[in-house]
Amino acid sequence: MKTVLARAQLFAAIEGGSVFWSEEIATLGPIEVRDRLFASEYPAASKITERIKQTTGEEVISEITKAGAFILTPEDLDWPSSLIDLAAPPIALLIKGQREYLPNLVNSISIVGTRNPTQYGIRIAGDFGVGVADHEWAVISGGAIGIDAAAHKGCLIGEGITVAVLGGGFNKNYPAVHERLFAEICESGLLISEVMPDVPAIPHRFLTRNRLIAALSKATVVVEAAFRSGSLRTARDAAEIFRPVMAVPGAINSPTSEGCHRLIAERVAELVSSVSEVMELVKPISIK
Repeated sequence: MKTVLARAQLFAAIEGGSVFWSEEIATLGPIEVRDRLFASEYPAASKITERIKQTTGEEVISEITKAGAFILTPEDLDWPSSLIDLAAPPIALLIKGQREYLPNLVNSISIVGTRNPTQYGIRIAGDFGVGVADHEWAVISGGAIGIDAAAHKGCLIGEGITVAVLGGGFNKNYPAVHERLFAEICESGLLISEVMPDVPAIPHRFLTRNRLIAALSKATVVVEAAFRSGSLRTARDAAEIFRPVMAVPGAINSPTSEGCHRLIAERVAELVSSVSEVMELVKPISIK
């Protein structure tokens, strides 16, 4: 319990995605790092030290519980082991929803794409969500408007398990229009966040959370993405940790498919046009 409380303090004080702090915690352990911060032994981390001294692990856990969530740490048996592949594994994760579904992430596909999709993109993302569910694999995405939402909804229609990795805290409910969708995901899946419940969703946190989407899944499928898109970051994060990346082609003159065509042209992604093609690529690396 002491380790969990120390991790809770560190989680609340340190922004996710830091290679330095991930390595410090892995090397020294969360209790030692917490104690060193409390003793001001990291002069360059004065703001983190200040936050550590302002709250206890028990207070952090209480705040998480009040938000209807629980904290998951690497010490837990159901911690997703795939996260170890990241250069900066999360200190902990906050979870809302059905904890018993965490083992299902072992066989999962992330489906990502633009927030401004065409009807073609929405249809394909939805169909892929249904198809992945039919194969009894989980669907992971970022809970955003557009392709993410279509993939989540498709999986729910297919009565599958879907997971939304959010860029902000659970109490902020971003985007607000997805309040009902997030409630549905909690009923038959999971919401995951790397920040405290009241932390707002701001641009850099979406980029940080993209690495989690990439690492939690066996492979990433990009349905529609502009030439410069956060979805491409997710794809490249996946490629960096040797996860298969796939992209769905669109019309050659469609701006919303330029990112997909770029990934295919640069040999970062395999071209796929159906769920069966996706499953052909990932089932050899599935865990029974």
